[in-house]
Amino acid sequence: MTATSALDLSSGAADLLQALIDIASESRQEAVIADAVEAALTAYDHLDVVRDGNTIVARTHLGHAERVVVGGHLDTVPENANMPSRRVTVDGEDRIYGLGACDMKGGVAVSLRLAAALTAPTRDVTWIYYEAEEIDSQFNGLRRLADERPELLAADFAVLMEPSNAVVEAGCQGTMRVDVRTSGTRAHSARAWMGHNAIHDAGEVLRRLEAYEPRTVDIDGLTYREGLNAVGIRGGVAGNVIPDECVVSVNYRFAPSISAAEAEAHVREVFSGYDVTVIDAVDGALPGLAHPAALAFVTAVGGSPSPKFGWTDVARFTALGVPAVNYGTGNPSLAHHKNEYVPVADLARVEAGLRAWLTA
Repeated sequence: MTATSALDLSSGAADLLQALIDIASESRQEAVIADAVEAALTAYDHLDVVRDGNTIVARTHLGHAERVVVGGHLDTVPENANMPSRRVTVDGEDRIYGLGACDMKGGVAVSLRLAAALTAPTRDVTWIYYEAEEIDSQFNGLRRLADERPELLAADFAVLMEPSNAVVEAGCQGTMRVDVRTSGTRAHSARAWMGHNAIHDAGEVLRRLEAYEPRTVDIDGLTYREGLNAVGIRGGVAGNVIPDECVVSVNYRFAPSISAAEAEAHVREVFSGYDVTVIDAVDGALPGLAHPAALAFVTAVGGSPSPKFGWTDVARFTALGVPAVNYGTGNPSLAHHKNEYVPVADLARVEAGLRAWLTA
């Protein structure tokens, strides 16, 4: 799809999804897809469209007592020989394959169709299509709106259309990355006894991780599984030098019942005696399913809610005091895979659920 191509929001969800996939939109390169989304939404008189960078916000102003947000990110991870899109039937299931199909252009396709079609929803709706979700938080378009234009995020309830197998996934885990550092003394490897090998000392760090038993935490009837894992290791100076430093990078995924500060205290306890540096940390989001708006949403879309494993931008809305859930197309375990896909049936199911909620 070229930079001048238009998105037809009245086309079928599968066709629209393929059109979106075929617009390359790796993080920090979303200008073309943002242009297409902005142009498509501006054509509808019932929507007030605002652009902030490569983030597009389209709002209804019908005077309803309740306002809700439906949001999704436009960016993808880098291409992995999975462009352009393709439609394939596998074991009787109609699927759309391609970069970002699952995470999360399937959800974007559904929300764009509804934004165009629902001229008189029973709730005022803020539709958000934002940039740079897949990379460092400093670039995230939703974070920028929260910091600089929070009035655009004001709402009673929010839905993030992250992949969730077309059922509600509530809350999200918090996440933290730390570097656990061991120190030694450099020496020539031919005279190793004159130094102290920091890489050898990292063995104890790895043994603690191997012995670690992660918690399972029940919240509002949902079970969140935690995890503490090494995700990288670096050290060494040269092939003939005893290394004086080794760093084990560790990722902690923690239940939303604890804060990032409490998570940090726990990690420091696990690695007591070592130099621990926090690289980044964000709080999770409690499921909040007892909130009246969440109950109304779950009732409208149906299904049994599940916990969200991983971190999503529902946490940003929770921090703003807006209850939020994940609800989108595709299997989240396929996100970022070369062969990610969305079942066409998911597109219809999620669209029907959102339509029922927004017109009830």
